[in-house]
Order: sequence, then structure tokens, then C-alpha cells
Amino acid sequence: MASKRNRGTSWEYIVQKKGVLAKPVSLSFPTEKEGDAYCAHLEKLLDAGIVPEEFKVKTKEPATLGSSISDYIKSEHITDDDIGWLRAMESVIGSRTLDRVNYLWADGWVKDLKVMGGAPSTIRKKVGALARCLDWVVRRSDTMLAANPLRMLPKRYATTATGRKDVERDRRLCEGEEARILSILSKEKPEGRERALTLKDAPELRLMFILALETAMRMREIYTLTKDQIDLGCRTIFLEKTKNGSKRQVPMSSVAISVVKEYLTAHSGDRLFTIWNGDASPAHLRYLSNKLSSQWSRIFSAAGCQDLRFHDLRHEAVSRMFERTKWSDVKIAKVSGHTSTKMLMRYANLRASDLAESMW
Repeated sequence: MASKRNRGTSWEYIVQKKGVLAKPVSLSFPTEKEGDAYCAHLEKLLDAGIVPEEFKVKTKEPATLGSSISDYIKSEHITDDDIGWLRAMESVIGSRTLDRVNYLWADGWVKDLKVMGGAPSTIRKKVGALARCLDWVVRRSDTMLAANPLRMLPKRYATTATGRKDVERDRRLCEGEEARILSILSKEKPEGRERALTLKDAPELRLMFILALETAMRMREIYTLTKDQIDLGCRTIFLEKTKNGSKRQVPMSSVAISVVKEYLTAHSGDRLFTIWNGDASPAHLRYLSNKLSSQWSRIFSAAGCQDLRFHDLRHEAVSRMFERTKWSDVKIAKVSGHTSTKMLMRYANLRASDLAESMW
């Protein structure tokens, strides 16, 4: 029975139940009759192991990297680039609580970025953006993060043991890879897996893949396309603003024309891809590009192309232009949007086997 005492104009009750209630509950009633009735009912519930919601001790949810990133973006004036990097990382590491953010985690996270093939420059950008966020967290008095572990990383943390530098990629599609990727995008079950990948935007992803291979356009140039940029009669895509800031006209192959026509018959709206909501701010575009890159990594992995990246499709497309057309370097540069011959040659690495076949 709960203990009670008369406080003059009211009755005070103290209810205790060891092992059920976290702490004694103090209640006040205007009459003894009301107090006895309520406490009798409460004790029956407690005897059955039931604790009413209002008497449960609510523990504060521990702060996470995700909540810290959101608070940081809302509270501080930071660059669009940092916002993009942080939003992209939020979905990957956001669930980690701050009490588990230490040097061992920071060192392991950077190693994971290297294992996933991140270039040193990309790793430095990610670490830099998150380090600035954690600096802000440390300065706050209401957090449990005493020091920023990312500031403890050694010099050259972004390079590998072999001294990898920011290298130019020359990854080409190998025999069978294109077909396997298209199979995944058609929602067919990958070999060695129990079920097909869940791809909500499979038709759009298929169009992205084919346009990348047929036009050498960059990912962002593709997913921000609108219908008025496409002239099927002239077989041309008009790009108003590209990575280097200039306009560009991209010719479409017969394959690209066919796929675009088929897609447009079942697609309404001004934007070609619904995965883009029309927000052209640098932060949102970087966030969406990173999100799509992660999605393409899953698709390529399911197709058995673990080391393939979406940007490698641009390299493949330009290399095919060298192999399959008689266009000059200057003409290919106009199509691909490269501003220098040196940069263009990054994408012009023909396979040794193809070169060997043309030898005497």
C-alpha cells in the first residue's frame, strides 16, 4: 500500500515498487477517497509489471553524427560544398553516437574510404568537412565530445601505404559487363543472389546509363536534363551550363535516339529525370550526385563490376568515339566538353588488344 499523509487541503501519496518503478512516485489528491482509489488501481498495474507511460523515466536520446550534422548546417553559415559532403556522409555514418566517435573510429573510417577506392583528394574533402562540423560540436557545452578525433589524424592520412596519389582513372568496360548492368537495370536477378535489386527508378537509371555510354555526358549533365534541351529532329542535346561553365551541343547516336524516344512515350513532365526535384543549388546537386554514385556502386557491384564507377562510363564513351569514328581530337573535345588536349587524353586510352590488332 502506498504511504499517505494529510497536507491540510490535500492528500499526498508516495508509491514505491522496487524493480518496477525507477524511483518513488509522488502524487497529490484533493480528497483521501480519490487518492486511495487511484493508488489501489496503480498498485494493481505495478503488481502485474505494468508501468503507466507518465511514470516511465524518459532517457535522453544520445546525440549522433547525423543529428550533429543537421544542427551544424542549421546553425552555421558554411559553404555549399561542405553541405553537400556532409549530407552525403549523413546517410552513411549518421547513426553513430558521439560517445563512440573517437580516434579508433576516425582512423578506421578513413581506412574504409581508402578500401572503397576513394581518391586522396576526395578523402581530404570528406574529412575536412566533417572535421569542421566536429570542431563546432566540441565548442558546444552540451555535448559529450571532448576532442575532435579527426584533428588527431597523422599527416598524409589520405594516402595509402603504397603512396597512392590522385591518379587518372582509365577503367574501361570489359566484355559482358555492359550486358550484365543492363540486366540488373531490367530488374533481373543477379547471378549468385536470391532476388533482384530493388530499383524504384529503374527506367530512369537505365536511360542514365545508356546516355552516359552514348554521349560521354557527365552524371550531373544527364540527371538535370529537361525536355526542351533535347531536339530529336536534329539528334542533339543542348547543354546550357556545363562543368567548365560553357555551352555545349551533344550529338545523339541512333541508340541514344531510340532509347530517348521510347522513354518519352511513357514519361510526362518537363524534367527528364524525376530523381532530380529541380533544385539547382550546388549543395543539393552535390548531395544528389553522391547519393546516385552510391546507388550506382550497388548496381555495379551486383553486376560483378566492383571497381567500376559511373564516371568511368564517360571515359568509356570517349574511348569508343576514338575507336569507332574518324573524328579529330578537336571534334571529340567539342562533344565531350574537354577544354584541353591533355585532359582529353585521360579518356583516350585505347585497349592494348585493339591497338595490337591494327599493327602489321
